[in-house]
Amino acid sequence: MDQTKRQPRKLGWRFALLALALAVAISGLIRSLWLDVYYIPSESMEPLFGTGDRILVSRTDFNSEPIRRGDAVVFDGRGTFAPLNSGNGPALDAVSAAGHWLGITGSETTYIKRVIGLPGDHVTCCDADHRLTVNGHPLAEPYLYHGDAPSQQNFSVIVPAGRLWLLGDHRAKSADSRSLLGAPGGGMVPVDRVIGRPVQIIWPLDRFGPVHRPPAADTTTKDGQ
Repeated sequence: MDQTKRQPRKLGWRFALLALALAVAISGLIRSLWLDVYYIPSESMEPLFGTGDRILVSRTDFNSEPIRRGDAVVFDGRGTFAPLNSGNGPALDAVSAAGHWLGITGSETTYIKRVIGLPGDHVTCCDADHRLTVNGHPLAEPYLYHGDAPSQQNFSVIVPAGRLWLLGDHRAKSADSRSLLGAPGGGMVPVDRVIGRPVQIIWPLDRFGPVHRPPAADTTTKDGQ
């Protein structure tokens, strides 16, 4: 009699575990192929994204349209922005990876920045009006954090083939390609390291909404053409 009562309970637990495993597998498939969740860990992309925002990242947007100047991109920074090994040890790395997968913590190897230079571009700071220039044209940057200069650091770089030059919107609070000019690779991120494009803020709820892609038109100002 006792065995008869216990058997349905065992089957119930097994079914629940199987359903959970299936849900995790489906979620993993979706996130590896179509949509991922990313936690914004810093102020570097204000005002577009604030610290603690959770965003959906489309892995397929750039399949139909190439990356263009002005796009915000989420990318794997290993070998460029991040060291190949965080040095935390396996246990802490596993905890960090789990938190990142759940969208509740940031990642030490995944970043979000804005594309300023495409392969072959010559990007400089700054012209007489304190604007960045791309291929000799001053760059219009409506996304720039209010009160920030385009850059306090002078530079002149030519972006190699297959690479991107990336900056944060809150320049005064962003460690980006400028910070790595003297490092191997010079702060240039391989195009194939781009994970995808942010398409939706999902948390906090008062900021819930789509993330619009900049228009396809050239981003230089008229007087620079």
